[in-house]
Amino acid sequence: MRLLLISFSVFLLLSPTNLGAYPLQQIAVAEKDIPSYAKWGRMAMKETKAKYPNAAIIDYLHRGRETKDGSTIEKFKLWLKEDNREFGVFINIEFNTETEKVIDITFRESSS
Repeated sequence: MRLLLISFSVFLLLSPTNLGAYPLQQIAVAEKDIPSYAKWGRMAMKETKAKYPNAAIIDYLHRGRETKDGSTIEKFKLWLKEDNREFGVFINIEFNTETEKVIDITFRESSS
């Protein structure tokens, strides 16, 4: 019985499922996987939902980032569905690069 208990303890210590071995590594990997535009993507979805309250957001695309004269523009396209209509909305969020204060948010609808 004692040998079984020792064997089981050693197994737990060496097992890859050891709960103490991975959480910090998993957290570090998770932080690396969060894209730099995630904050702005959440804002784009929130603002789109406010502008189109009866539409469902069915897809999302980050189209890129543009930097100019102290400001940055994050560009997104969201696909919406409202009743039987599906349409795209291009959203540009311009903000001060240093302070991240929003300067302007623009919307442009698209049929595709």
